[in-house]
Amino acid sequence: MAESDIRAERLRKLQLLRESGRDAYPASSTRTTTAADFLDTFEELESSGKSVTLAGRIMSLRGQGGILFADLFDGSGRVQAVLQADTAEDADLFTNTVDGGDFVEVAGTAFKTKRGQPSVQVIRWRMLSKSLLPIPDEWYGLKDEEKKLRERDISILLDADLRAMVERRSRFWQAIRDFYLARGFLEVETPVLEASPGGADARPFVTHHHALDMDVYLRISAGELWQKRLLVAGLPKVFEIGRIFRNEGQSREHLQDYTQLESYEAYSDATAGMKFVQDLYRHIVKDVYGKYAFDIGAHSVDFAEEWPVLDFSSVIKKQFGIDPLSCSEEAAVQAVRDAQIPYGESLNKARAVDHLWKSIRKTISGPAFLTRVPVYLEPLAKRNSDNPETVDRIQVIIAGSEVGKGYSELNDPEDQRARFEEQQRMRDEGDEEAQRFDSEYLRAMEYGMPPAFGFGFSERLFAFLENKPIHETQIFPLLRPRV
Repeated sequence: MAESDIRAERLRKLQLLRESGRDAYPASSTRTTTAADFLDTFEELESSGKSVTLAGRIMSLRGQGGILFADLFDGSGRVQAVLQADTAEDADLFTNTVDGGDFVEVAGTAFKTKRGQPSVQVIRWRMLSKSLLPIPDEWYGLKDEEKKLRERDISILLDADLRAMVERRSRFWQAIRDFYLARGFLEVETPVLEASPGGADARPFVTHHHALDMDVYLRISAGELWQKRLLVAGLPKVFEIGRIFRNEGQSREHLQDYTQLESYEAYSDATAGMKFVQDLYRHIVKDVYGKYAFDIGAHSVDFAEEWPVLDFSSVIKKQFGIDPLSCSEEAAVQAVRDAQIPYGESLNKARAVDHLWKSIRKTISGPAFLTRVPVYLEPLAKRNSDNPETVDRIQVIIAGSEVGKGYSELNDPEDQRARFEEQQRMRDEGDEEAQRFDSEYLRAMEYGMPPAFGFGFSERLFAFLENKPIHETQIFPLLRPRV
């Protein structure tokens, strides 16, 4: 039967309900127990003969003579409701108006069927929400891949594995929050709309603020510059878990709208941060998945193993024969061309060297730390005391990708000013991902900012642990509207 015909038939049944004096969409339920609690206390309920009221969606509905069997699902579990024509009130109305997918409330007593299945013997029933569209058969589910993403609500309803992933996603972020709170960090919220986007190299989304009559940007980091201003304000440990937005390409690892963690700890640095990050990741995987070893794409990753530390310049020299610290822009660009690495219309030294590194990164299973990145690739990190051409940055490498980054924060306002100026120069020459000059942040830093370790990662980590493309691990991924 066509969907339009099914909808018309259900509208007819809705009218029957209303003509009978029943509200098809009441404001509340009188449920007294959940499906899970009903099953947990079934023996006690059966022996006492106590009446209970359950509510849920009918996932399947089948009849046999004067008996109807309905499987009710309320999110906590599933209970079979048995409705007999000679014992249930308005049994004929139920038969003539109720369909699979409807939300109903049933009142009755606990009993076991002849097959020994714990069930509820229905005495009274009430419609809670009449469905007008049919849900797909549970056995077959949704088969069309686009429809699975577009009708995510039905996918989650029918797919127990997908529902479990949504629950793990919640536990993932809660495990992170618990880790930070247990170590004395303060959770904060910083602006999502900014007059000048900062804290990352990315193209922002732009919108207009009508009340202030000015263009503003959706943030591209989880408040990096704001959180560091909180260090200036005297808060020694802060973190934020929040949404960020980057108007860039989409891939298996990249989205434009996603959740990110960022944290900042005064009086710490990247060296101490390595131990902190190892403990954080191990806590996450153990708490959420109960294990340390994962297969991610073609990579096998064990978080319990010791994490090697890779020197950026050394790996570039070994692979491509150039020193990213001292080579010319022409040499860096030529190395990209010689290696036949795809790139955009133009390259500067920073982008060329970044392309070279990313081609190497794909081969590293990790977990590992990348260190000693050139200053020109990281405008917000403190210079390394042994080699001022590099910064004290750690980059977490897992399954060939960056899945976390942290550094000893730059707190020298003059050095920061010079780097902002260089980033602005790159921007003026056409590099849309170069950072903007932020005079307000510089002014805050000039009041004095303590040494600190900053760290962050996005929900890419969760996608990797699930071994799925990142858009499939979002609850409601962004899609083009139906044509």
